[in-house]
Amino acid sequence: MNERRAREAIEGSDTDDLLRIVDDSCAAKEWEELDKLRVLLQEAVARGRQLWGVDQHIRYRMALEGPAAVAAAAVEEGPARFALGPLTEVAANRHTFTELAPHLRANLASVASERAVAGERLAGTGLPPTELPLVLMPWEPPYALPVYHKDRVESNPPPRPPLEPVDLPSEAQTVDDLTSSEALLALVLPWLEESNGRGQAVCVEGPPAAALRALSVPRAEMAPVPTDVAMAQMAWAAASGGAMGRRRGAAYGRFATWFALAALAGWEWPATTKEMEDAATRLRWFVWSDLAPELGWSLHLAAHDPEEGLSWAIGARDAH
Repeated sequence: MNERRAREAIEGSDTDDLLRIVDDSCAAKEWEELDKLRVLLQEAVARGRQLWGVDQHIRYRMALEGPAAVAAAAVEEGPARFALGPLTEVAANRHTFTELAPHLRANLASVASERAVAGERLAGTGLPPTELPLVLMPWEPPYALPVYHKDRVESNPPPRPPLEPVDLPSEAQTVDDLTSSEALLALVLPWLEESNGRGQAVCVEGPPAAALRALSVPRAEMAPVPTDVAMAQMAWAAASGGAMGRRRGAAYGRFATWFALAALAGWEWPATTKEMEDAATRLRWFVWSDLAPELGWSLHLAAHDPEEGLSWAIGARDAH
C-alpha cells in the first residue's frame, strides 16, 4: 500500500480511490497493510470524515478473502452493519470450522452453526450447546448457500416443480392462530420491515386450497412437495434480506425454518429433535402461485396437518 496515496485519498474523502487501494491490497494479500489503512481511516472518522463505510468494507473483504486467522479476526470484531451479509457466514463460506476455530472466541458457536448448515458435521466436538443440532438431520434438505463476491452476494432460490391449476372454495373458515402466522411471517420479516415487501399468512380449517382463498387469491396453481423441499424454500427466504433488507444468514434461515415447523405442528419452542421429526413427517407441504409474474423475491407455501384438519398458507413478495 502506498501510504501517501492513502492519506491523500482520505483527506480528499476520495472513496473511489480508497476502494481501488483496498482491491489492490486484497489482490496482493497485503493484510497487514489493510490493517494500517484501517487505522488511518478510523483516525479520520474520529476527525469527522465520513469514511466508516470503507472501514467496514475492508472488514468484509478480510472475512471474505483473508486466510483463516484474518477472516476470524474480522468476525470477532462483531457485526458489520453494511456488509453484504453476516461476517460469520461470510467467513464460513470460504473456510472450514477446523480452520477458523483456533482463532475464534465470541463467535465460535455462530460460525459452527453456519458450517453445520453447509453440511459440516460438528456434533460431538465438545462445543457448547446450541439451539439446533450441529449436524443436519436425515429429514433436512441440503440448504441453499450464498456465493459472496467483493461487491455482491448471489443467493438463488431453490427450484420448484411444475404447478397445476387448483379449484378454490367459495369461502374459508379462518382460525385465530397468531403463533403460527407470526412464525411464517418471521421467515420474511426483513422483506416487510426493511424493504418494499408485502406478505400475509393465514390458518384455516380444511385443505390448503381454503388457505389460499383466505388470502383472497382469485386463482392459483399448486403442487405438493416433500418436507425437505419446503424447508429449503423457507430457509432460503429467511436467510435473505430481500431487495433492501439485511441478509440474516443461512444459520438463521435454518433456525427460522425449524421454529416455523414447530409452531405449525403445535410444539412449544425449544422443541426436541423427536418433536421436530414428528413435525417434519406429519405436515404436508405445497408450493403455489397466484399466476402473477415472479419478480424479485417470493415465498408461496402452504401446509396441511391431516391430524388436526388445519391448513396454513403464506404469500410474500419483495422487489426493487
